[in-house]
Amino acid sequence: MTIRFTILAATVPIYFDNHATTQVDPRVVEAMLPTFTQAYGNPSSVGHLFGEESKRLVESSQQSIATAIGASATEIVFTSGATESNNLALSGVLSQRRRRGNHVVTVTTEHKAVLDPLEQREQQGFEITRLSPRQAGDDLAGMLDADQLRQAIRSDTALVSVMFANNEIGVIHPIAEIGQICKEQGVLLHCDATQAVGKIPVDVERLGVDLMSFSAHKMYGPKGIGGLFVRKSGPRVRLQPAIFGGGQQRGMRSGTLNVPGIVGLAEAVRLSLAEMNEESQRLAQLRDQLWLGLNERITGLQLNGPQLEAAEARLAGNLNFAVDRVDGEALMMNVREIAVSSGSACTSANPQTSHVLQAIGLSEDLTRSSLRFGIGRFNTTEEVDFAVDVVATAVDKLRKLIA
Repeated sequence: MTIRFTILAATVPIYFDNHATTQVDPRVVEAMLPTFTQAYGNPSSVGHLFGEESKRLVESSQQSIATAIGASATEIVFTSGATESNNLALSGVLSQRRRRGNHVVTVTTEHKAVLDPLEQREQQGFEITRLSPRQAGDDLAGMLDADQLRQAIRSDTALVSVMFANNEIGVIHPIAEIGQICKEQGVLLHCDATQAVGKIPVDVERLGVDLMSFSAHKMYGPKGIGGLFVRKSGPRVRLQPAIFGGGQQRGMRSGTLNVPGIVGLAEAVRLSLAEMNEESQRLAQLRDQLWLGLNERITGLQLNGPQLEAAEARLAGNLNFAVDRVDGEALMMNVREIAVSSGSACTSANPQTSHVLQAIGLSEDLTRSSLRFGIGRFNTTEEVDFAVDVVATAVDKLRKLIA
């Protein structure tokens, strides 16, 4: 059966929402195909060649992923994606008997897959400190100051959770510095690296993280597969499992392993690592082209997040901006030729405005009139020029209606 878009091919929008998800790279698909029709055994069935071959593929993929992030293979737990990884990390640690206490430190701009589980824990008696990052107008808007974190850690702090790169404004937090602070204080550090792995260098030893979440579909791999790094020494992290039955993955996450997904994740990581430098430069050039073109055509644009010149503080493919004197909903309805987001794709079902943009001090009107571009591997300069024209035309039209 052929799946078709329900709209005319000529009007299929150009995709600029690569922070929400990415197209699976054809090379990843090619690597996965044999696991559907040839090496399709259950990796727990090691009594025959089909199971043994699947187990070999899982172990080689696990080793490949671990090497890419500076970990050992036994420190990688496969999950259904970063949301599950975040939940397993947070609940898994906080359900264990704690030596220190019930205090957790996080940031107001974290993904809901971190904030919501922590809110649940708060209702169970935990105390959550939510730190505010630098505000809009700052050259490093959205970034957490490490000294602020240092001051927030207490003698009863059990866990710190800070994302590596933000999914909406692209800011990259100083995780290595944060990791050093946590180590000095004897506090575990969880890092949601969903937007970082495959896009910027990640080394768990250099960063000093104890738990780290990531997902394949943010780096041109398949949906439904992700991973959680769980440190085995210095210190060893113990987790309370969320899924029981079967005892796979040392009991931390039972269930038949998703072999096609695991192979796809490993190949996505391998390709991203091999092409990272060249791809980052190209994406930054496309992003700058987009921002320059928009500013030549539209007045009253406000960049959300760090300045583009601060290359080490922002993801190369991220551009988030607000347009004044334009209704946000009307703007989205008038840029249908391009696929962009007005906020986090994971919260698009929620009619509330972006909690990230509000957390850095944007007004509700500017928050609603913000667009997020996630420029990716398969975007071109011609597509960027087209996007500039689409947005500029829409803004001009809407402003004339209220003039």
